[in-house]
Amino acid sequence: MGFDVQKIRQDFAVLKKDIVYFDSSCVSLKPIQVINAMNEYYAEFPGCGNRSNHKFGREVTERVELARRKVGKFLSTKRSEEIIFTKNSTEGLNLVANSFKFSKGDKILISDKEHNSNLIPWQILAKNKGLILDTYKFGDLESFKQHAKNAKLISFVHTSNLDGSTQDAKELIKISHDFGAKVLVDGAQSAPHKEINLRKLDADFFVASGHKMLGPSGTGILYGKKEELEKLSLFVAGGETVKDSTYKNFVVEDIPYRFEAGLQNYAGIIGLGAATDYLQKVGLSNIEKHEINLNKKLTESLLKIKGVNILGPTSSEKRGGITSFNINGIDPHDIALQLDSSANIMIRSGYHCCHSWFNANKVPGSARASLYLYNTEEEVRLFIKSLETALKILK
Repeated sequence: MGFDVQKIRQDFAVLKKDIVYFDSSCVSLKPIQVINAMNEYYAEFPGCGNRSNHKFGREVTERVELARRKVGKFLSTKRSEEIIFTKNSTEGLNLVANSFKFSKGDKILISDKEHNSNLIPWQILAKNKGLILDTYKFGDLESFKQHAKNAKLISFVHTSNLDGSTQDAKELIKISHDFGAKVLVDGAQSAPHKEINLRKLDADFFVASGHKMLGPSGTGILYGKKEELEKLSLFVAGGETVKDSTYKNFVVEDIPYRFEAGLQNYAGIIGLGAATDYLQKVGLSNIEKHEINLNKKLTESLLKIKGVNILGPTSSEKRGGITSFNINGIDPHDIALQLDSSANIMIRSGYHCCHSWFNANKVPGSARASLYLYNTEEEVRLFIKSLETALKILK
């Protein structure tokens, strides 16, 4: 379908309430198509997949594999079996971190603007296994080249949830491969908003979160090149991770099932498939253009307010749908709470799980407005007007 924001909004029942939702970088709203897909599982075939051979079991298995193919198409993978369903990006990052074969002294490289989910696992691993954890300056190609030498694995965020800025992932991956390193990309903030072609990107691993891309909470994606997934050790062992077992040994299951331990979130996975259908019908390029247009208007108005400082690039085109800002002398939490209580406008405030960057730069958190396909110019105008009113109270 073409891009019609008013028509799109009709698919989101919660938007019938008197609210403005500017927190999609944390979790997106869900269209009725996703909710219906989940409800169909519970109402029509609530069985367990890849186990039972009865009608419910067969239907669930078919629907889950259909969802896997849909996600593979959405991300332009070579094979659908390169898609592993997880709970979220955090689990995908931890899966690779704890399954990748490292030796003492190996070097891991990350950027200086990582979410805790792409920082803490590496800190723990470096401490426990005697690895070297290094950082480069986000968005600085020369810094990246300097630090990428001798790295065993390079893991970086594609689009920052802190300020919306995006790195040239394809260029960073090429440089990494030239240095002989494997690459893990955190696509939690890019996959919902940009067209991702993993065949062209050539990442060895890529993660995304279903809950940020119109999908259900508790759903995530880990992509890995099949040859790289084969090298990983088991992360969680148990039901459906093995083909056979004896009292002394076991035979590991094929890819991707060896990494999907236990009964899965079948309703969520089916809902995630429906979410990718929805995004593809609207068109990721249309969504990205819409967000940039809204953010341009938001940014222009925001910068007219005395004392406003925007984190990251001033240009809205370089921040997608995200605007993180501070106002001199006012706590960002107070801004968010005042907007919520007085105008039903929901934004995020705090450190956005990027404590390391805020601490290093001595910035006391920020307020963050994050836009998506269902937001409108009218909402942006209301946000600015309500913010101006809130500041009169807070000052």
